[in-house]
Amino acid sequence: MLTAQEIALRFLDTRLQVHPEVVRYILENDEPDLIERIIAGVPEDTVVVSAKHIPGIRPTRDGTRFLLDPTVEVVSGSPGTSGPVNGTGDYLHYFRDRFSRLGGMIRGRTGAMPIEGLTKNTRYRQEECTVIGMVVDVSTTKNGHRIAEIEDSSASISVLFRKDRPVFADAERIVHDEVIGVKGKLSNDGRLFFAEFLYRPDIRIDNTPFKSDKPGKAVLISDVHVGSNTFLEEAWNRFADWLSDSDHQYLLIAGDLVDGIGIYPGQDQELTIKNIYEQYDAFGAMLSDLPSRMKIIIAPGNHDVVRGAEPQPVIPDAFTKKFPQNCMQVENPAVVNLQGVRVMMYHGRSIDDMIGLIPGASYEHSGLMMEEMLMRRHLAPAYGRRTPIAAGRTDRMIIDPIPEILHTGHVHIKGITTYRGVLGVNAGTWQSQTAFQKQMNVNPTPALAVVVDLQTLVPETFSFT
Repeated sequence: MLTAQEIALRFLDTRLQVHPEVVRYILENDEPDLIERIIAGVPEDTVVVSAKHIPGIRPTRDGTRFLLDPTVEVVSGSPGTSGPVNGTGDYLHYFRDRFSRLGGMIRGRTGAMPIEGLTKNTRYRQEECTVIGMVVDVSTTKNGHRIAEIEDSSASISVLFRKDRPVFADAERIVHDEVIGVKGKLSNDGRLFFAEFLYRPDIRIDNTPFKSDKPGKAVLISDVHVGSNTFLEEAWNRFADWLSDSDHQYLLIAGDLVDGIGIYPGQDQELTIKNIYEQYDAFGAMLSDLPSRMKIIIAPGNHDVVRGAEPQPVIPDAFTKKFPQNCMQVENPAVVNLQGVRVMMYHGRSIDDMIGLIPGASYEHSGLMMEEMLMRRHLAPAYGRRTPIAAGRTDRMIIDPIPEILHTGHVHIKGITTYRGVLGVNAGTWQSQTAFQKQMNVNPTPALAVVVDLQTLVPETFSFT
């Protein structure tokens, strides 16, 4: 198998630079002759070889759009979707559903065999093959190698990622409970699998986003935190005036509408509104001042008055009596269809876990965390960490279908990225730095709104500080 460095050098020999996604595609498909076919087919004025230059790659859209009237449709996460947890029996269905669906995405790109069939048949010793499994545990050996235990429905096996192999860079970012595929060879005694390449469910390299054929703009915000003494009321009023003068049709709010009550020790000392009903009444009054022509789509977050476990249900009617009629409530997470453009709304609490598990990750780079979610096709892969998950019979946190936009919040720091045709947006917060954030050296980016043109999917950031 060629290495990434060897592939890049072959392109450089012909005075071409190559995008990392093309390198990964060649490695994933293990087709060394593909390099020469790409070089032979690129136009003379090409400087960087990208996915569009790969023979046979054609723009592909994830599913068909059936555009309905009204222009806003809830694809998933409509009110009442999140049911109760029915005992430990659902956990088995939950993880089986996760493994089946995510494993199927990997299996569509590479052949794989059951782990039990690999370990019990001596014919596969030292023969290259691929297995797919869910990560049970991952650790670093005393020699600096990475070792992961993965399991499928038949058995489990330990996989060694050697630090002197190119696959080690991918192995450093393995997190518990994600589903991966591993190409490599089994040891002579059948106890250890030596990895050479790692597959993730990932977004297809030929993924092409849907774009609306009609004018439309969506405003994305999150983490308003009404009731906190650090809520930026004047900035919000400027934002409301700006919306009144604009022609934007949609406002999407990805959770933490209010600051809540009893979320953390000593919170009552930082509240200007200490009654939870009054917090939501104040938020409803703010929404009522916004243009009634806009469709406002609201999802909850971990500060809102719903269960902490995800997926979270919509905010109960008792707290939304003063919300205007143009509001639409969805669960967390949810997928909404705006003129055919799919927006996945997720508050983003799992970013806390991913930052703790992925080397080099930080709150300042929330865009990269959205890319990690998209690679794994899962919003919260690590189970049993800081993000509580209510396991149902299906895993609602899987990113399926592929959205055009992934809209998150929670970290209070703006992040915008584009990964394989998916636009990731974290618009920051409407709360200035809190005492806790100051202790943690977290510097929020407050009073921002990100506007996405649904015809182009180009984001534009507006500040109201």
